[in-house]
Amino acid sequence: MTSRKFFCTFPQELISEPLISHTLGVKFGVVPNIRAATISESQAHVVVEIEGEAARIEDSVVYLKERGVAVRELAEGEEPPRV
Repeated sequence: MTSRKFFCTFPQELISEPLISHTLGVKFGVVPNIRAATISESQAHVVVEIEGEAARIEDSVVYLKERGVAVRELAEGEEPPRV
């Protein structure tokens, strides 16, 4: 098991979908942990730590990107951008 942290920007049309809290766990068998979030009417910025097998984490990131989420991995100890 490994853990990686990502900064995600969700466009307005995806804000109400439970992509992190539900879909990642069910579809990919990973454990998402939302570490911080800023949500407005037009977009959402979320820092999520994803734990699981390396290949499943990668698959979940690819899925988020395919759905239209901008995803950037945060390096160990790196602070997310201020929004």
